[in-house]
Amino acid sequence: MDRPRRARRPGSLLAAVTAALLTLPGVTALSSAARAADADVAVNGGFESGLTGWTCTAGTTVDSPVHSGAAALRATPAGSDNARCSQTVTVQPDAQYTLSGYVRGSYAYLGASGTGTTDVSTWTQSAPDWQKLSTTFRTGAATTKVTVYTHGWYGTGAYHADDITLIGPGGSGTGQPPAAPAGLKTTSVTSSSVGLSWSAVTGATAYAVYRDGARVQTVSGTSATVSQLAPSTAYSFQVAAVNDAGESAKSAVVTATTSAGSGGGGSSGLPAHALVGYLHASFANGAGYTRLADVPDSWDVIDLSFGEPTSVTSGDIRFNRCPVTECPNVESDADFKAAVKAKQAAGKKVLISIGGQNGQVQLTTTAARDTFVSSVSKIIDTYGLDGLDIDFEGHSLYLNADDTDFRNPKTPVIVNLISALKTLKAKYGSSFVLSMAPETFFVQNGYQYYGTGKWGGQDPRCGAYLPVIHALRDDLTLLHVQDYNSGPIMGLDNQYHSMGGADFHIAMTDMLLTGFPVAGDPANVFPPLRPDQVAIGMPASTNAGNGYVTPSEVTKALDCLTKKTNCGSYATHGTWPALRGLMTWSVNWDRYANWEFQKNFDAYFG
Repeated sequence: MDRPRRARRPGSLLAAVTAALLTLPGVTALSSAARAADADVAVNGGFESGLTGWTCTAGTTVDSPVHSGAAALRATPAGSDNARCSQTVTVQPDAQYTLSGYVRGSYAYLGASGTGTTDVSTWTQSAPDWQKLSTTFRTGAATTKVTVYTHGWYGTGAYHADDITLIGPGGSGTGQPPAAPAGLKTTSVTSSSVGLSWSAVTGATAYAVYRDGARVQTVSGTSATVSQLAPSTAYSFQVAAVNDAGESAKSAVVTATTSAGSGGGGSSGLPAHALVGYLHASFANGAGYTRLADVPDSWDVIDLSFGEPTSVTSGDIRFNRCPVTECPNVESDADFKAAVKAKQAAGKKVLISIGGQNGQVQLTTTAARDTFVSSVSKIIDTYGLDGLDIDFEGHSLYLNADDTDFRNPKTPVIVNLISALKTLKAKYGSSFVLSMAPETFFVQNGYQYYGTGKWGGQDPRCGAYLPVIHALRDDLTLLHVQDYNSGPIMGLDNQYHSMGGADFHIAMTDMLLTGFPVAGDPANVFPPLRPDQVAIGMPASTNAGNGYVTPSEVTKALDCLTKKTNCGSYATHGTWPALRGLMTWSVNWDRYANWEFQKNFDAYFG
């Protein structure tokens, strides 16, 4: 059965009735205010045009369930965010308005603020099916703008909203939204930006620019430059015209693919698609010891695991090779150093990885920072290594309660680490390879939570890697987040994603390549990384860690991210053929599993 069509707007019906009444004897003309009172001044109240006209901290449109039409709003509160969606509309002073809408789910609110008199709201604690909410208010003597909104409640489930109307006199000069812009075209394309232009629209006061369906900026003229894009990546763009009555339909789509870019961050020398693996160099565990010289040529970056501190706060990092009592087949120091040189001669990169599960590193003082720099330099120089991998886990990084801006961190362990890494980069120059392997909790989890949160009580480690990544993004060769040993993480679709299939890797990687608002704040967006800086971190086998996926699922993830084919339910925000590759824990465990991970990588990238 077809969904019911939207009812005729109240305005058109009342106008017809009014016209008929005026033909009857004894009926006088209605006042101008009364004739205007039948307008619905809300824009896109049925969400048929996506989130056009609405500003949402966490929301998306869905095609089921809907109250009527083809779409409805779904929004999910999380942490300190109540999933508010709002729009500001033009109204007349000293006029009566009725705000109505249909909701379902738990704790759904509908309200109006800035009325100039008494702000109003109405809500329901539980609506298993569509339930109508309605409230009224009168505007103040000087009120010309009112904000209408809907939201849920902190930490509860998702709510849905549909058919939101604000019935009352239209604001002076509101009229109708303008027509959709025509003539959209690209004017310039670089590795990080796309220039756009379009034809002017009569009655438009501004223009909204959309990238891959998401509104990214508003401009007053008929041109814009969308920046902070990734190299070698395809994007789609649209433009909508805006005035006081709302936003037009979007223009036709224009696509552009950014150029390759310079590949900075010390990435020179890496192949277009690289295989990264951790080598158990200081211990054996169940996978057994693998000599560096025996690592196959498929591995482009080899992270020696691990350099660990003498104490948590000392900053003094030591790299102790596996003792012969634990690793009977361990090579001599001379053979190990010779193997490093042989790998480098073959075009491979050999790094020292600092941290790991047992290596907690907290650079709480500048003295610890300086010791970190000198001790890490000694390891690099002793073995002739190509660079450094930061694998801080556990409680190494955290944010103090007053540290709320990832662009300007204050916490000593964050500030000192950034300073130390910049010092090392400056010391060794552009060829220095810098990589990081944070857990999802420290990166993508920052989409929902950052530090202790606005109201306190959150884990201070939430999103704590973000300021480090951001500060080093121009020096960073590779970021390979550990998409394993992770709890469910919310993606940009505001749905939770769990380990075990391609979907998790697709959603987590899309967040890095698209960027995301930190703690849901649209004014505090973590910018996307270049695709050549990003590799996907996966366990090599079921023995290596929780979150193992089969080779077929690895292939699905790569297909979706680099070709936009073979995707599942998650819709990516771009296509990234320049994605750098894969990282795994570990070379040793892959050898134990008959090189399954390596063979799949070789087959895919040829």
